[in-house]
Amino acid sequence: MQFPSARSKRTRICRFVGKQNFMLGINAGSLTVRLADGESDIDAAQSLRYRVFYEEMTAQPSDEMAAKKRDFDRFDVYCDHLLVIDKDRPSGTDQVVGTYRLLRRSIADRHDGFYSPWEYNIDRVLENPGELLELGRSCVEAPYRNRATMTLLWRGIAAYVMHYEVPLMFGCASFQGIDPNAHKLTLSYLYHFHMAPEDIRPVAQPEHFVEMNRISKEEINTHAAIRSIPPLIKGYLRLNGFVGDGAVIDPQWNSVDVSIVVKTDLVTRKYRDKLT
Repeated sequence: MQFPSARSKRTRICRFVGKQNFMLGINAGSLTVRLADGESDIDAAQSLRYRVFYEEMTAQPSDEMAAKKRDFDRFDVYCDHLLVIDKDRPSGTDQVVGTYRLLRRSIADRHDGFYSPWEYNIDRVLENPGELLELGRSCVEAPYRNRATMTLLWRGIAAYVMHYEVPLMFGCASFQGIDPNAHKLTLSYLYHFHMAPEDIRPVAQPEHFVEMNRISKEEINTHAAIRSIPPLIKGYLRLNGFVGDGAVIDPQWNSVDVSIVVKTDLVTRKYRDKLT
């Protein structure tokens, strides 16, 4: 979804110093995970996002994005950027092979808020006390799309939510293509079997709302539905994640989006032993 003022000229907040200690030692072979610690790291994440989202997955960049070959928006300025680095690659933008964008409520409240409300009403999520974490812009370079890389990203997220004491995280995930009927089995399965409880349930904004309940619960072939779930969404479900009510068609990203909510207690339990 396109936002105005794609790249802000405001001075970036100096927020990089002292953030890495709680992620020291999260490695797997030549791969390591850490937070971006400067402008060059964020540039590398934006370069990877452009290659994956626009060159590989056929999202539509703005003219400025296409000229710079970077994916960016105004939220990048104050988000944290989780990176998977391949230390065996030459230094530079090509070292970053995976990324996640992280935005805490305590930061969002001081700036332009969260990204998700452009598509979803998240008032019920916001009613929950304490810190919240919005996840977004997740991507991994094709040769690294394997269990090792995804485990590193989740170990990084687990370290992050433990450090900042985040009980609840949320975001959006996508199906490729803009025809919801092409995904009616999976959307219906998510609606009937993984709908978020009302007290943490995002709801698609009325102007964007697309019905997910396209097949009755009794007619769903659950085995076929599970096989058709995109890997990122499947990963959230393995952590007992939920979906919000309503899908959203995003023509710019050539996607059908769903909202995701995850209580972090299982995330931290699953990865705690690997972090201590």
